[in-house]
Amino acid sequence: MGFANLSIAEIAADYSMTVEKLFSLDNQLLIADKHQKSRLALEDAKAIIFRISSDTRPKDRQFGG
Repeated sequence: MGFANLSIAEIAADYSMTVEKLFSLDNQLLIADKHQKSRLALEDAKAIIFRISSDTRPKDRQFGG
């Protein structure tokens, strides 16, 4: 498993979130981070960023006929 050159603190800053919010997200995703500055496993970083992106992306609207 590779490691991303990202930490929880860096992701929080990049996405204007608190570290506590990201630790809460980690718990939901079953990611066991011990420290906000430790480097994340690549798959964990991808999962976190995907979840943040999907939570902040505007929802598609379907228009009926």
